[in-house]
Amino acid sequence: MSLAGKLSALRLPPLRLKSVERLIDMLTDPARRERTVLIVLAVYAAIWTLYGIIAKSSQDVQFDAAELEVVSRDLEFGYAKHPPFAPWLVHGWFSLFPVRDWSYYLLAMAYVALGLWIAWRLFARFLDPDKRLVALACLMLVPYFNFLSLRFDHNAVLGPLWGATALCFIRSFETRSTAWAALAGATAAAAMLGKYWSIFLLAGLLLAALTDARRANYFRSAAPWVTIAIGSLCLTPHLIWLARHDFISFAYALDAHPAKTIGQSFFGVARYIAGGVGYVAVPVLIVLALARPGRTALADMLIPRAPERRFVAVVFWTQFLLPAVLALPFDFELNAIWTMPGFVLLPVLLLASPLIVLRRQVVVPIVSFAVALPLVMLALSPAIAIVLHIMGVSPVSANGQLLAQQIEQEWRRTTDKPLRIVGGAFDLAYVAAFYLPKQTLVFPVNEPQNAPEVTPALVARDGAVLTCFILDDRVGVHYCETLPNVAINLVVADNPKVRRVEVTLTRRYLGIAGKPGRYLIYIIPPPA
Repeated sequence: MSLAGKLSALRLPPLRLKSVERLIDMLTDPARRERTVLIVLAVYAAIWTLYGIIAKSSQDVQFDAAELEVVSRDLEFGYAKHPPFAPWLVHGWFSLFPVRDWSYYLLAMAYVALGLWIAWRLFARFLDPDKRLVALACLMLVPYFNFLSLRFDHNAVLGPLWGATALCFIRSFETRSTAWAALAGATAAAAMLGKYWSIFLLAGLLLAALTDARRANYFRSAAPWVTIAIGSLCLTPHLIWLARHDFISFAYALDAHPAKTIGQSFFGVARYIAGGVGYVAVPVLIVLALARPGRTALADMLIPRAPERRFVAVVFWTQFLLPAVLALPFDFELNAIWTMPGFVLLPVLLLASPLIVLRRQVVVPIVSFAVALPLVMLALSPAIAIVLHIMGVSPVSANGQLLAQQIEQEWRRTTDKPLRIVGGAFDLAYVAAFYLPKQTLVFPVNEPQNAPEVTPALVARDGAVLTCFILDDRVGVHYCETLPNVAINLVVADNPKVRRVEVTLTRRYLGIAGKPGRYLIYIIPPPA
């Protein structure tokens, strides 16, 4: 039996089937759908939050998320590695909630729910009620809107920003309304402040506007100039910050992921495209299997005839393919995860063509799948936590909190002054700092440019704790001794008061011992 046949023949218990059909009726009824979708998204966020809390309970917060929280402790108009929107958001969240793993997962899923609601509003412009519901269900099957966003970082922050920018710009282009134009400028600026990768979304929107048959009316109106003015105004504080700091985050964006050879560039492009397609393969295959579009429908799906849908297609294909085109001549590496925020537009391409027909009996299995996935994963979450614990995660994720406790203990043995600086290997330093008091500064010794506030004079005045992995004690090689410029050794050299401690930490979960990790801790005491 074909995939379409298997899905169409899906048999659910009558009570559950009636519940799904009742939910579909509520989400397609004009009088009830907007209220119902808010409830659905709230439940969706709650289930995935609970999944994250349970499934990840045998490990600590991921180091990118830890870095973001630590960086967010000081509000600035820019930061060494990224623009400031994500730190602002995290700062605001942890002003209301405690700095804990569970509250981070709650932030991640609440933000995902916001992104899905924005997509729901965007879909209303192009899709009938049944297709709009299927479009939302499709996004709920994309890992970016659940698993991947539990690791809240600068990639996760882009989804709602890209959806809002696309929605506001499309409405501005079509209505030439000053209000929508202003919102388009503000959301576009917010997207750029989320991550500079958003330049590809803006390039897609500009290209779509320039190639659309309705462009004359748009560019003769005040709308584009209002968008440019508001966007520029919102970006001005960050641009001033960049100029004052030698465009440090621009340099990081350009230099952080270099490709070394032409062959690596071609491989990186292929991996980028294949990875992006892989992330959305499940919902795409389900829709194609159930809708069974012919050649004409497929052509109208990929390159739409109607100008409104062609506008979206130009935006989508530009933001997806332009990085691949530029990666080869400019020799930079690509990561498939960066494709994810652009897929908020994918359901419009898949479903908006009038040649794509979805009967109600097709809608039911798709929605059922989207409803079942988080429930199944929640049921599996305890087993996932145990398996990850037994198999072993990275030493950072396994023992970050234990290491923070050990650092505090060793510091108190050395001095009664407060610990102000923790540093060492990049990932260890940030994860440990996440579990230390908020006043703690982080000094990643292999990336000192990312912590300009930590100077040798400050270390000499306040002291510090530096830490790293012990990778291979059999040959006497420590990770911190192989860092660029032998960074830790340079910091602690010629200081006879430095105390060196080796520790072995083992996380226990439900009474089960995990894989041990060995760490080296240098305590640099402050002056007596």
